[in-house]
Amino acid sequence: MAEEELKKSRTALDAKWDACIDLTVRRFAYSSLAGTLAGLLFFRSPITRWASVAFGAGVGIGTAYTECSYLFEGSVPKWTSSKISSVPYGSSQVRNLCLNTYFDHANLILLQSI
Repeated sequence: MAEEELKKSRTALDAKWDACIDLTVRRFAYSSLAGTLAGLLFFRSPITRWASVAFGAGVGIGTAYTECSYLFEGSVPKWTSSKISSVPYGSSQVRNLCLNTYFDHANLILLQSI
């Protein structure tokens, strides 16, 4: 009985690893290809073309890593912020929060340009 349970858990783990390896290879290849095409279309210098290929490959590996971590942990990320979702939509607090965020971002851009 314990052997069957162990065999089932190993099979499930092997399936997860197979899915992750397949996902990583496909995303790496497709993102590198997209980076290559973007580099050929938009850049003249070989250095910037290689940089666009490297950026595409990094995006592919990063997204594959994220998907694989969700696959192994078995949870989906919570993308909503609890600070914003707890405030009613028509509230002046939301407007103030948005304005403060906008002005903070504008000040940051202004300071970086100096």
